[in-house]
Amino acid sequence: MPLLDGTDTRLLLALAKDPRRTVVALAAILGISRNTIQARLAQLEKKAVFLPFERRISTTALGYPLMAFVHVHVRQRQLAAITEQLALVPEVVEAHGLTGDADILLRVVAADAEDLFRVTKAILEIPGVERCDTNLAMGELIPFRVTPLLERAGANG
Repeated sequence: MPLLDGTDTRLLLALAKDPRRTVVALAAILGISRNTIQARLAQLEKKAVFLPFERRISTTALGYPLMAFVHVHVRQRQLAAITEQLALVPEVVEAHGLTGDADILLRVVAADAEDLFRVTKAILEIPGVERCDTNLAMGELIPFRVTPLLERAGANG
């Protein structure tokens, strides 16, 4: 059973095009009452459809123009403690548990190569971390997006 219906999809598409639209503007664009829009937004919020705002803040603007992906190999029994320690490293902006060769994939930001070396060293010093493989991000080829999925859902709904 889908989490979203056609009205939700249309609302999200309108917000994706301009996230600063007011409830009144959304109601006018979609031909739905303001109260319905407010109720739908509240339900979407309750369903955790919206990601945190901080995902839209550029790390480059904060002084961290270098991004790397770090594959971390760990002792599995210490995964929870390692994750807690990784969360204390401010430059670790995202972490995912993996299957395959590595156990954790980190997105890490740094001011420059020397700073990345410092961050990687801090990760390696966490008890239970066995090794790291670091790959520099050379450029973002396809930015994070969901609009094509919303459009597909709207076409199928």
